[in-house]
Amino acid sequence: MKSILLHAHDEPRFDARLQAALDLTRAFDGHLTLFHAVPMTMVVPTDPWGVTMAEVTKSAKEHGDEFRSRISERLEGEDVRWDWISDIGVAGSQMLHHAALSDLAIIGADDPGEAEGASQLAGILALQCRTPIFVTPDAAIGMDPESPAIVCWNGSLEASRAVRAATPLLALASSVTLVQVTEKRTRKADILPALSGARYLDRHGISSEILEIEREGGKVSTALKNTAKSRGAGLVVMGAYGVPRVLETVFGGVTREMLVAPEVPVLLTH
Repeated sequence: MKSILLHAHDEPRFDARLQAALDLTRAFDGHLTLFHAVPMTMVVPTDPWGVTMAEVTKSAKEHGDEFRSRISERLEGEDVRWDWISDIGVAGSQMLHHAALSDLAIIGADDPGEAEGASQLAGILALQCRTPIFVTPDAAIGMDPESPAIVCWNGSLEASRAVRAATPLLALASSVTLVQVTEKRTRKADILPALSGARYLDRHGISSEILEIEREGGKVSTALKNTAKSRGAGLVVMGAYGVPRVLETVFGGVTREMLVAPEVPVLLTH
């Protein structure tokens, strides 16, 4: 993972994902690109009586320049290679373009300026681009690449793709556990067993453990979160499920629930 893309936005939660991005870039001796999308609402005036287009555009530029200057000053003291890209528009569509040649795209768990909930930006990126998405918790204080990792395994194509995408990160983890939640419903014929995932990782020199846990009438997401906590996981890997056309329900139930106030970073692929 040599090319890492970070969603930059001037908000208190940005520090969490910036530190995670620095930790990952340093671990892979990579290059960090910070992408700052200036919202259209900052450029197009909403008050036709009190603000002119020129005044709003100037204000947005000054705010963006101040943000860039502040973060650049911090980055100058870090031992990572980096660059900064700014553009006007919607973060989702803009980041889709820049993520095309990135190995990993890092975003926050909540959309800037929105109430707590599953990130719409995560949905757009995970379901519409090939690049794995790394979602950082708001309260993160960094990312330890050597911490234990768990893989949410259900035998689907999405889960398999997530394992392949996360292999460079899993190679750094102190331990890897493929976690499968057992359910009473009939197993589909096209579902890959967890052993297949473990064999794939073994061929990449990564030892792993297979763990089956009971749903016990509760939510699958709750069982997975509890397992991650009990194992001291610093990374959760999972496939993303959903329909990109319907943003209100962009994620399937388990994916959405795993992204609501996550306690550890989540790597997603579709």
